[in-house]
Amino acid sequence: MSAKAIIAVLVALALGLVGGLALGSVGGQETPSDDSVAAGFARDMKTHHDQAVQMSWIVRSRTDDELVRSLAYDIARTQENQSGQMAGWLAAWGLSPTGPGEPMEWMQGLEHEHEDDPAARLTDEGTMPGMASPEELEELRSLSGKKAEVLFLQLMIRHHEAGVPMAQAALDHSQNEPVETLARSIIASQTSEVETMTEMLQERGAKPLD
Repeated sequence: MSAKAIIAVLVALALGLVGGLALGSVGGQETPSDDSVAAGFARDMKTHHDQAVQMSWIVRSRTDDELVRSLAYDIARTQENQSGQMAGWLAAWGLSPTGPGEPMEWMQGLEHEHEDDPAARLTDEGTMPGMASPEELEELRSLSGKKAEVLFLQLMIRHHEAGVPMAQAALDHSQNEPVETLARSIIASQTSEVETMTEMLQERGAKPLD
């Protein structure tokens, strides 16, 4: 990651901490516990966002296509800021960045609309759904031009589609206004971006990953 990108991440974390301190107890709400939906969502979505940021910065260095570079920049900056916000919440709530259980454990038993969706539970490899593997990230770094664009779009579509069920579960069950507001924003933006990226992929003669 470049020095500019590192500075951007640090700024996002600082802004997130300030925002977290300000929003952690909006409306007199109780501080989320270590095993709460709000805490689980903040931890897992932050991890999810951090990889999306990583992929976005990678593709910006691997293509000259202005539309792809603009999309990647928007995703990176938006999710950097949201990641910082979630880190700020955890700090404000007095909770560690990692929880007591497995990732996505907070989504189990909530009877949410995505409960039976594979995107709502860990993969057989023990990773969150939608996450790119180390091999896929390395492949993205090795490509350039149209090939890099296609793989980035495929990976990011899969990534976004897996993030929406997490956000929906948090929106429905977190009982925390700031978390619900962010979850609603994530659902709207990522659903829209999936539509855009699917069109961009079709223009390049490719399809989303299975």
